[in-house]
Amino acid sequence: MLLPKKVKHRKWQKGRSKKRTVETRGTTLSFGTFGLKAESAAWVNSRQIESARRTITNFVKREGKLWIRIFPDKPITMRPPEVTMGGGKGAVDHYVFPVKPGRVLFEVDGLKPKIAREALRLAGYKLPVKTRIIGKE
Repeated sequence: MLLPKKVKHRKWQKGRSKKRTVETRGTTLSFGTFGLKAESAAWVNSRQIESARRTITNFVKREGKLWIRIFPDKPITMRPPEVTMGGGKGAVDHYVFPVKPGRVLFEVDGLKPKIAREALRLAGYKLPVKTRIIGKE
């Protein structure tokens, strides 16, 4: 699964919730002819990205090319269950990518339009965000 090889800071702070913010970077297709674009905001973890990637590659029978435009580098810490308050911050449990509306998550190229759209539609079910399929016009 996806996780960083090396990080500057092992544990991050959560950050404040910014309602109604939209993405300004990574909003257009850069590599492929079809893409999966986020319509809502959520944290997408490495397992969900891997599950969507496997769905796409399995459906297209490993033809064409796939680009993953997001990488989970935000560490999320967890305390063990039934541990009392105090004792510091928990250990890093998994990594996520904070997705905002407008971000392109996956791109595909070298496929027939019908197959590309169906593969991206199936991958969208594996993600915790609402998605839309976009094409290069």
